[in-house]
Amino acid sequence: MSGNIELLNTTLAATRAADRAALIAYLPAGFPTVDGGIEAVKAVIAGGADIVEIGLPHSDPVLDGPVIQTADDIALRGGVRIADVMRTVREAHEATGVPILVMTYWNPIDRYGVERFTEELAEAGGAGCILPDLPVQESALWREHADKHGLATVFVVAPSSQDARLATITAAGSGFVYAASLMGVTGTRASVGAQAQDLVGRTRATTDLPVCVGLGVSNAAQAAEVAGFADGVIVGSAFVKAMLDAPDEAAGLAAVRSLAGELAEGVRKR
Repeated sequence: MSGNIELLNTTLAATRAADRAALIAYLPAGFPTVDGGIEAVKAVIAGGADIVEIGLPHSDPVLDGPVIQTADDIALRGGVRIADVMRTVREAHEATGVPILVMTYWNPIDRYGVERFTEELAEAGGAGCILPDLPVQESALWREHADKHGLATVFVVAPSSQDARLATITAAGSGFVYAASLMGVTGTRASVGAQAQDLVGRTRATTDLPVCVGLGVSNAAQAAEVAGFADGVIVGSAFVKAMLDAPDEAAGLAAVRSLAGELAEGVRKR
């Protein structure tokens, strides 16, 4: 069974052809429950998300801020397992036809087994993985199995990345490049900042892969700003916060669907 890297590629090509950025939503698996998390993914897609990242909850998430850490803790206390992550990918993709990636730190994959993980993700209809803490120079085993199973390998670049390092990272990646808009952890912010635009420009100088920006985008105005210079706008903490702040699950689903609609309008107004 081959994964859906080609669906990811064609989706990003289609948004570029429509002269707009893609809206990429992030939600952790198992939050607020496994079933509720699947419904949340469906809700953000119904609202207008083009691509979804499913977070694999981790007890020590180095890139994630307090909002996503809170959701991860809820998921872990609920007993979420990698099998639940795969189920989330499978059911969300089958219901929507949208490319679904997994965002995970390396340790869970290493313990689970690279071949087993990539095979199961491909069988679930996944499009690939975002691996924020896997160094490119240590990624050959992962990339071998990801290529074998038709999965994208998305690496993260940061404003601190030197141009030579950017070239090394982008040469090894596929699908798209995740550009962290600033140094630090995930979370909503008042401003995305000029660092992101500079990073996108420097990254594009090294690759033809789409460059998508995450960390800090939380509203339509910020989405429109980032869509003016990036191929994709990645939003995570704002969706998770909407779920956390809701009085019940139904209200949370309505909130994330509404937010996705606002952000989808934003990426079309660049």
